[in-house]
Amino acid sequence: MILVDKALAERQAQGKPVRVAIVGAGYSGRNIAYQIIHSVPGLRPVAIANRSLAAARDAYAAAGIAGVRSVDTPNALAQSIRGGGFAVTDDASVVCEADGVDAIIEATGTIEFAAGVVLRAVEHGKHVILMNVELDATLGPILKAHADRAGVVYSNSDGDEPGVAMNMIRFVRSIGLTPVVAGNLKGLYDRYRTPETQRGFAEAHHQKPATMTSFADGTKLSMELTVLANATGFGVAKRGMHGPALSHVNESAHFFRDKLREGGMVDFLVGAAPSNGAFVLGHSEDPVKAAFLKYLKMGDGPLYTFYTPFHLPQLEIPLTVARAVLFRDATVAPRGGPVCDAVAIAKRDLRPGETLDGLGGFTCYSLIENYDVSRSENALPMGVSEGCVVRRVVAKDQLVAYDDVELPGNRLCDKLRQEQHDHFARAV
Repeated sequence: MILVDKALAERQAQGKPVRVAIVGAGYSGRNIAYQIIHSVPGLRPVAIANRSLAAARDAYAAAGIAGVRSVDTPNALAQSIRGGGFAVTDDASVVCEADGVDAIIEATGTIEFAAGVVLRAVEHGKHVILMNVELDATLGPILKAHADRAGVVYSNSDGDEPGVAMNMIRFVRSIGLTPVVAGNLKGLYDRYRTPETQRGFAEAHHQKPATMTSFADGTKLSMELTVLANATGFGVAKRGMHGPALSHVNESAHFFRDKLREGGMVDFLVGAAPSNGAFVLGHSEDPVKAAFLKYLKMGDGPLYTFYTPFHLPQLEIPLTVARAVLFRDATVAPRGGPVCDAVAIAKRDLRPGETLDGLGGFTCYSLIENYDVSRSENALPMGVSEGCVVRRVVAKDQLVAYDDVELPGNRLCDKLRQEQHDHFARAV
């Protein structure tokens, strides 16, 4: 927030706000629009793209904005922006191509559709901020490569666990410690939850059952930590991580003391107070730091615990946008080729002819694996699993491999996965 708030205030005073378009008017998109309009001077949500124009208009209306214009071409949107208006469209390419848009927030939670949005946005010189770990975990490294070639910033969001953990990693390094473990604090973890078991909770919180299932069954966790692994170079100690059940996050230093992985690792804690957020373990043999950090009850050396007990992604993504546009600073982004992969695991016995139903479904959950292992076992990434047809029996809790399924035809996500492998294989 420091520096960013001042820089945004200066843009506001100059009458030159950072102009952002939001793709997706669901739960996240609506809240992001409200937050920017009411709380972030210097940032202006000039357009919302959504397949339902009514939902896009409702997002503006919820934030108190009326008189919104409907546009269907980049030129019409550019004209709206020059006139100081707000616009909606059902065609995401309009916001990606229009002059006057500095950054795109991708908030659909999709993979196939969102990949096309990101490619179109970077092709037209737009910075891209993801509220979409699903896409980033699946195709982040190659999308970041496209953004680098275009000279724009590609970043996932602050407020969500990967961004929060990355902020802490940068802080831990700045005080002279070496981050060795980073990850999530998780209140509930049950690989066999389904949209049916989560339906009541989802309805009570105005969410989709599949979304709530992806949180509960560990799929979202695996994807979030894949994003963090790809940004840090940290791997996993084993498929699915250790995930110990601890009473408090401060116990993590003792648990991981004899389990550290060379080069760092991502992992998670279940049920540890606080029950939601992110943590980082920093290492230092410095006796002066040791005495001070022990005094602060952060550990007794050589591992010290840093954590944040909550995250507010819809409230903090505007700061991610400002960091990208004003300082060209990505909150969390792949540093090169894939380090980890979120792979598909059978949630129950799978039979030939069944169609996999993707994230938060009945057929698969996801575990994080080191990318070299994923490639050697020809593992099917969870992010491309939806719509795949099972070719042979896969037992419950077994890895789903590419050989086990028939892919849908002519998908962009499959082409980009192959491009990702080829691109970084050449780089090595």
